[in-house]
Amino acid sequence: MANPAPTNAADDTDPARVAPDITNTTPENQAPTFRNQDQVWPHRVIRRGDAVRPLPPHARSLADLTFEVGGVRVGLSENMARRRTAGLLILKRGEIALERYGMGNGPESRWASMSTAKSITATLVGAALHDGAIGSLDDRCEQYLPRMRGSAYEGVTIRNLLRMCSGVAWREENDADGRSEDYRLGKAMVSRRPGSVLDLLCKLPRAQPQGVVFNYSTGESCLIGALVVAATGRPLADYCAEKIWGPAGMEADGYWQLESEGGMELAGFGVSARLRDFGRFGQLVLEDGEAFSGRPVLPPGWRDLAGQPDSAPTGFGRLMPGSPAGYGYHWWAVPPLPGGVNNGAFAANGAFGQFIFVNPTEQVVIALQSAWRQPRDSDAAVENIAMIRAAVSALRTEPPS
Repeated sequence: MANPAPTNAADDTDPARVAPDITNTTPENQAPTFRNQDQVWPHRVIRRGDAVRPLPPHARSLADLTFEVGGVRVGLSENMARRRTAGLLILKRGEIALERYGMGNGPESRWASMSTAKSITATLVGAALHDGAIGSLDDRCEQYLPRMRGSAYEGVTIRNLLRMCSGVAWREENDADGRSEDYRLGKAMVSRRPGSVLDLLCKLPRAQPQGVVFNYSTGESCLIGALVVAATGRPLADYCAEKIWGPAGMEADGYWQLESEGGMELAGFGVSARLRDFGRFGQLVLEDGEAFSGRPVLPPGWRDLAGQPDSAPTGFGRLMPGSPAGYGYHWWAVPPLPGGVNNGAFAANGAFGQFIFVNPTEQVVIALQSAWRQPRDSDAAVENIAMIRAAVSALRTEPPS
């Protein structure tokens, strides 16, 4: 069922093996860098709770799973080696159908989340709404962050921030001339200056009315994180520990990168955690925030609200040219197909092949950690989608008696 490879921890003890820039690594230091972001960035610990949610073995093992890509039959070992997979966990009804590791990882390895952390941040909005710390998703962001008054974000609702439809200008691509907002975000991070991220966001111009155009923005996610901190009066990592890490039954502490020593969490990325704990997060969302202890931490119906498009600009096929996906509240919605096994599913996606897939209809959660050699790899993505479809289909049938 499980295939825990050694973690090669001895290779990670030398800080020189961790690149200072997670987006600029070599094939040799990429995995140690993804494993050890706490060595190079200030961070806050996301404390685990008192009880660990068990993940028992599922009756059907997917150890022999194969799938077809481009007319060629592929096995898991070949897929993982070719796509530099560091961890693959497949859960059915909260039970492990497959758990495998690569790239020197093992069950105790923590791995960088990249943008899958955006979905954690959005889930904390749901928790704050459930707690009453946030009154309504249609509240304007400056009600919680007076600092945004006078900026292009003044008047933008929390809902449109979650949809990434603020209308505020942002270019996510890290362009060569250094003028993109994403590049400027990186410069703000490197400065390690408290408040540098919000300072950048306050200077951005308006490009569209809010609610009209989808525009993917890591800055928007950082703003949402700051809003949750302001609403709850708690550091984001502490609130995450109370509302996600403890209720989901995480087995280990996580880390959340900060913009400066003791500063704000970088809410658009920056969470490092074990593979099983990313799987437990997906399971908490699949179960609509019903903690395994029975205590709800999200508003009823949050899963289906957050996991599917609820506006024209975020509808299926509307996000960007050539993409059939839709967008919920910081979750990518899987396009429905006639008779498709993944209808109603959604996923958290992160650079270099990080993935948390939630399929409520089939009761499947898949957590995938990777070390692609570039932030986006369309061939690897197609292969992983084929693997996920095959896994969900295989788990539909009862195991032989």
